[in-house]
Amino acid sequence: MRKTLTAVAVLGLGFGTLASAAPANAASDARLSVLHAVPGVTVDVYVDGALTLNDFTPGTLAGPLPVPAGSHQLAITAANATNASSPIIGPVKADLKAGGDYTAVANLDAGGKPTANLFANDTSMVPAGQARLTVRHVAAAPAVDVLAGGKAVVKGLTNPKEASLEVPAGTVSAAVALAGTTKPVLGPADLSLGEGTTTIVYAWGSAAKGDLALATQTVGGMQQNPNGVPAGTTGAAAEPSPGLAVGAVAGLAAVAGALVLSRRAARSRA
Repeated sequence: MRKTLTAVAVLGLGFGTLASAAPANAASDARLSVLHAVPGVTVDVYVDGALTLNDFTPGTLAGPLPVPAGSHQLAITAANATNASSPIIGPVKADLKAGGDYTAVANLDAGGKPTANLFANDTSMVPAGQARLTVRHVAAAPAVDVLAGGKAVVKGLTNPKEASLEVPAGTVSAAVALAGTTKPVLGPADLSLGEGTTTIVYAWGSAAKGDLALATQTVGGMQQNPNGVPAGTTGAAAEPSPGLAVGAVAGLAAVAGALVLSRRAARSRA
């Protein structure tokens, strides 16, 4: 917890520099979180050439912080770098739209090469009593199946795609197995899904090296009352940034009943 809080504080300083270029205005800002999902290496994160995250450790999520909408350059360097001139990932372009909610992920591609993905988080309203669950495959691993009750409910989810659905708020148990198998490589895990929230689960690490792990992120404020009047903040998911890999939505179902399933095409750039 201490490391996470420190990372968030440093991120705030970095984005304070970015924000100084434009008047503070929530309506013209995007929200950006950063997840470090490359095992075994501590890194620094630069945004537009400014050191934003220092000594960022694997498995750490920082943010969200307001960032002026527009185009930004992200670079990830070794922790001892003095500037962003020799990044280990990037520099990559991130186009952020006003009102959008994003997560930038430093991770391994399916073949084990460090890369970056930018995901637009879905902040559309969730019906009363429901929660949204999103699973993102950002691991150096082949296609995976998502299991519920020991059965594959999603088949062939590949890096860097995502699966999203709406389920009754509460606890959902799910596991991940290599495609075509039923032996979990991650989980089973019980996920507590709050009403009106989006819970995002990241599968990251390397199957070959045996260090696969899960990271979670929660985005709130999407609940509706029983009469369908939105409560909290609104906003549709922003369009993908062409300069980074963007997740495509596949399918996931851990609870029987009416599940809302969407699909998005992914575009990636190592």
